[in-house]
Amino acid sequence: MEVLRPTLINIGGRIYRKNAVREASHQIEEEEDDFYRESAQCLDEPCDDFIVEETERGFQCTIDLPSQLFKYIIGKKGETKRTLESETRTSISIPRPGVEGDIVISGQHRNGVISARTRIELLAESFRRKQQFTHFLSFALNQPQIQKNFLLFKDEVLAKCFKDRGVEGTIFQNPAKLHLTIGTLVLLNEKEVTQANELLKCCKEEFLDKITGSKPLQVKVAGIEYMNDDPAMVDVLYAKVEMKDGSERLQLIADRLMQKFISSGLMLKEWDRVKLHATIMNTLFRRDPLAEDRSSISTGRPGQRERESFDARNVLKLFTNFYFGDLILDTVHLSQRFSADSSGYYTSSGQVALS
Repeated sequence: MEVLRPTLINIGGRIYRKNAVREASHQIEEEEDDFYRESAQCLDEPCDDFIVEETERGFQCTIDLPSQLFKYIIGKKGETKRTLESETRTSISIPRPGVEGDIVISGQHRNGVISARTRIELLAESFRRKQQFTHFLSFALNQPQIQKNFLLFKDEVLAKCFKDRGVEGTIFQNPAKLHLTIGTLVLLNEKEVTQANELLKCCKEEFLDKITGSKPLQVKVAGIEYMNDDPAMVDVLYAKVEMKDGSERLQLIADRLMQKFISSGLMLKEWDRVKLHATIMNTLFRRDPLAEDRSSISTGRPGQRERESFDARNVLKLFTNFYFGDLILDTVHLSQRFSADSSGYYTSSGQVALS
């Protein structure tokens, strides 16, 4: 039953249970205190991770959200905001569109203010989930030897498999942007980018140095696999990335980074473990050359385009053990989507070194 297994929601690193709404009538004024005491329409977890100040007129608290989310809190013609104010018996002040600043909630009852804040956070989180991601944590795999071997792979595939349905040059990855994605993020302003950078630095202090011994990782990119059940109907073909010494250190680092960012609320959970892979062929590239970094997103994400599969049976047969090369991983990047630096790789909004 849903009441026994309610939905869990991560907001700002706090885990809440989302309870079913029960209609209740409050006909007499004396019941007002009970209304606020039991007002759990959204959540029933304690909300002591933020400050509710007592004022001369009651209570007040603030919420720091990116201005891009204000319109969702206001709603069409202010309807959402009015509903929130009415149901929680609070007053909600929101900065003008495009102006960064805190949302201020005030009311005569502390629990009403808490309820309004929590419901606003839920709304913001819900709409954030619908946004296309802006950044992602990555390891760059575009070292010269890897690029050279990738281009050799591309030439041989096109020479030997050109008759296979859907196999054409447009579906190959840009060699300068070969990468391993750890996870994607929606960062809506510079403050959130800074927050992600600070968290990345914390990861280095907490576990990266311990796992790596403050030394770069020696990895190999070798072998190809596909992401669906039918090799004749493939959307994405990728190269496997693993430690040269056969250890699980790269997997451990990727998983720990993902877990840390998920627990902070900056990253949504899409899988239990990071898939260590480098996309080399993707049917999305056929229509959108800028789709390099979409291979890591799950189906159903905003912006997901209709795919046109290709027949990969011969590619898998002829190149299943193709060796792209060895390389050194020494930096975790906070990469910016739809961007390129002087090397052709994604522009870095932040990074930490492994050594």
